[in-house]
Amino acid sequence: MKMFLKGEWADGRKCAEVVNPYNGDTVDTVPVGTAADITPALDGLVEGAKVMRAMPVHQRVEILRKTGRLIQNHQQELGRLISTEEGKVLAEGLIEAGRAAETFDLSADEARNQHGETIPLDSTPGGVGKLGFTLRVPCGIVAAITPFNFPLNLVAHKVGPAIAGGNAVLLKPASDTPLSALKLVELLLEAGFPAQAIACVTGPGSELGAAICEDKRVRKISFTGSAQVGESITRTAGLKRVTMELGSNSPVIVLDDADLDKVASTLAVTGYANAGQVCISSQRVIATNRCHDALMDALLAKVSKLVAGDPLAEGTDVGPLVRESDARRVEDWLGEAKSQGARLLCGGSREGSLIQPALLTDVGADMKMSCEELFGPALGITRAADIDEAIAMANQTRFGLSAAVFTQDIDRAMQFAREVDSGNLHINFGTAWRAEIMPYGGLKDSGFGKEGPKYAVNEMTETKMVIVH
Repeated sequence: MKMFLKGEWADGRKCAEVVNPYNGDTVDTVPVGTAADITPALDGLVEGAKVMRAMPVHQRVEILRKTGRLIQNHQQELGRLISTEEGKVLAEGLIEAGRAAETFDLSADEARNQHGETIPLDSTPGGVGKLGFTLRVPCGIVAAITPFNFPLNLVAHKVGPAIAGGNAVLLKPASDTPLSALKLVELLLEAGFPAQAIACVTGPGSELGAAICEDKRVRKISFTGSAQVGESITRTAGLKRVTMELGSNSPVIVLDDADLDKVASTLAVTGYANAGQVCISSQRVIATNRCHDALMDALLAKVSKLVAGDPLAEGTDVGPLVRESDARRVEDWLGEAKSQGARLLCGGSREGSLIQPALLTDVGADMKMSCEELFGPALGITRAADIDEAIAMANQTRFGLSAAVFTQDIDRAMQFAREVDSGNLHINFGTAWRAEIMPYGGLKDSGFGKEGPKYAVNEMTETKMVIVH
């Protein structure tokens, strides 16, 4: 596939292979864009931003609705493409494509909801006789820098709201998974989106990201990825609006009155979906002493039955990690935890980019497994005396994106909601759950700003204050 800039599909001086992480087969090739490609891309988007600013809302709505329908029409093709380039099992790829369609549909709804308000200037003596109102206007050019793990829906969560707000979009997809984003550009153009208002440049994030962030014509940056890269972007961006969706190591607190069979069944999904390559993947299980052993047995029964293998094959529960280097890193982390006293109950062996779903117990609160983001198919179980100690452990991290508790006690559930430092809090479900409509974002080093079409559109538009004297 080619990249898209200045209203045209374009080649680069070099091409890179997009490989299937399961078998290493070449799926397609894409151009290796450079910093030199960002300037002409933005040159084109400057004109595209003017077109978008002048576009009536009903046209934006029509384009977004049509894009959503086109995604639905191509759901099978897109689901298979996602699974092939990223490695998640086919069922998960199909779900992601369906969610992307929902995201565009919700973005269409929000395009109609962007309006200003009247301000009662006569609330003070100096404002008597004056009329005040606000206008919501587009930022202009929105840069969307997206991750590999949801190569279509996390692109949709940036592109859809940007269009709803009347912006032009510079899209920089992950180097490992650019094909879904490029296919989305094709569908946007088919839906009638102005060609000069979208650019998709493929290539290394280290080079392209710096060029994007430094250019003053970019008014808004929306980034999903690691905390390390996010911090670098914010330092480089300067006086730009930024949304940062960063990492996590999501804790799940299990109290003694929890339905342990439900807990085990839930965590066998939320801890291992997409081979654990989900920023809100359930990673840390903090169980109180009275339920710890029974929970460990229930989890072992579920996790030991998970099948890792070909993501396109029927019966596969867990696919490969996106890169073999990532699988080796997960293997190393598990080995380090074992050397520090954790017990491996099942899984953990590696073959290429495949890691057998792993379950560990006796995981210390100061182990890397507890403190950093694993991004792999493993759960670690830690003991706690009571809910107070469990909450303290949950908060003993620099991250705060998603957390969960299992309990039948409403008072303890609300204590969890009040005291755990996390942007998303789940009661009686795992951490890896998101509705497209909700305000999604983290606290602490997990970032700032909110996604979800309503909230993203607000961050991709600006307010003008008008006073009639």
